Amino acid sequence: MNPKIKKYLYIGGAILAIAVLLFSGYMVGLVEGEKTTTQFTVQNVKNIDDDAQQADFQVFWEAWDKLKDLHIKKDQISSQDLVYGAIKGLAGSFNDPYTVFFPPSDAEKFEQDVTGVFGGIGAEISIDETGTLVVIAPLKNSPAETAGVQSGDYILKVDGKSTDGMSTDEAVKIIRGPEGSPVVLNIYREGFFEPQDITVIRARIEVPTLDYRLVDDGRYALIQLYSFNENASKLFAQALQRAVTDKAQGIILDLRNNPGGFLDVATELSGWFIEKGGTVVTERFSIGNDSVFTSRGNGAFKDFPVVILINQGSASASEILAGALRDHNNTPLVGRTSFGKGTVQELVSLRDKSSLKITIAQWVMPGGDILTEAGITPDYEVNFTPEDIEAGIDVQLNKAIEVLDQTKK
Repeated sequence: MNPKIKKYLYIGGAILAIAVLLFSGYMVGLVEGEKTTTQFTVQNVKNIDDDAQQADFQVFWEAWDKLKDLHIKKDQISSQDLVYGAIKGLAGSFNDPYTVFFPPSDAEKFEQDVTGVFGGIGAEISIDETGTLVVIAPLKNSPAETAGVQSGDYILKVDGKSTDGMSTDEAVKIIRGPEGSPVVLNIYREGFFEPQDITVIRARIEVPTLDYRLVDDGRYALIQLYSFNENASKLFAQALQRAVTDKAQGIILDLRNNPGGFLDVATELSGWFIEKGGTVVTERFSIGNDSVFTSRGNGAFKDFPVVILINQGSASASEILAGALRDHNNTPLVGRTSFGKGTVQELVSLRDKSSLKITIAQWVMPGGDILTEAGITPDYEVNFTPEDIEAGIDVQLNKAIEVLDQTKK
């Protein structure tokens, strides 16, 4: 990897929220490459890197000519549009929802999303292995959460338009809109007899970083972490200090519906539980070289009883932290299988200000497991019933308390 590449830690999918991401550093999932340009012509193009067989570009130009000559909308499509369509096809050939081409206008919009302020419904979405648009997690106190959108919901239509075949970024464009305006999501979730419409009012969103409280008659500290943002390290340290002051006998770290954030923050937080130098996660590239991220802390709480809550909305940095503590300390995981965002993307600018977001690496846990789309399976799987939800009973939290009780024996 070029040492000059500027890296960001980007949350697992695409966040449809008002968020200020004015930062530098490393974000899980996205790497912004140097803006370099290379000029070339298409004459006598040969795929000399493919030693299996030579790519036949004559077929490409034959298809180009046929489309330009025969299609009923040939006068409405420019040659540049055809070029962009071809590049989208190149990116799509990898069957990777995170490898995407952005024409210049979309590239500018995407960079605004990563480095600026933008609006929407307050949910992170992605494409699952079947190609269906799915909600990773509604953000805390967001319009999506208020409207009843849940982790694992499938978004089949947006304002009546089918999402079939859409990329994550295409879906983002149609879900976002003016603050105060409604958007209708046609949702299917487990337990529904048929899809249902949910109307969400777009709004500016203030997402809390962390909540702290005592549970089980003050015996255990519950730390609910909603984002690995730039404030999380300081607030997490304060929460740990409160746990000590409150004489908590154990900690429940709640990473449910936490879609990720800064990798550096995940590394810092792991340092409270993993001694300095211990591997937190390894970034593995296709060319074989690895980047290893290690704890910089002293593991002050490595022997403290800890249980971690995860669910299908736990992604990226959440999975990295949960996996690291599981592998180093045998920290029990309770809840549901995590989302499974285990890849790194590099944002590469092209000569005309278009760009490519390319998957370049995957995350490997300290124990050697590759963080795949299958996610991290908890040691204790606990599902909510409709009766639990209606009664407001957090059965996953109750199980975490039970596991802590067993750990202390």
